[in-house]
Amino acid sequence: MRKPRRRKTGRTLLEDRRHLGWGAILEYNGHERTLSGGAPETTNNRMELTAVIEALKKLKEPCVVELYSDSKYVIDALEKGWVWGWKKRGWIKSDKKPALNVDLWETLLPLLQTHQVHYHWVKGHSTNSRNNRCDQMAVAESQKYKD
Repeated sequence: MRKPRRRKTGRTLLEDRRHLGWGAILEYNGHERTLSGGAPETTNNRMELTAVIEALKKLKEPCVVELYSDSKYVIDALEKGWVWGWKKRGWIKSDKKPALNVDLWETLLPLLQTHQVHYHWVKGHSTNSRNNRCDQMAVAESQKYKD
């Protein structure tokens, strides 16, 4: 496996809470690459998952990945293994309700299995400069969908 790579992901939303953006920062060996995108009529959690997916897709070979996100939804589902239970039960959660964003989870899981991923939750809108930069990128992307 290659040396550790850092991934920081984030998302944001406009006042109407429908048009959102995401941002990610990839770091490796002193180099940095930023990624961002957005979508109309979507959800916060979909943008969080999209940020992680798009960042991992950029890796060309198996890596040790340090994944930082302010999304408890993403970090808890992965770190606590909830997503694997949802999948095993046919995408049904332990409370018997259907899991959400199954299409994105199904895209993400094979990407995770390619790499050795360590998960880190960071507080949103705090002093974490990378998280704040991801939020700024996400805001810029969400503005593209403003009427």
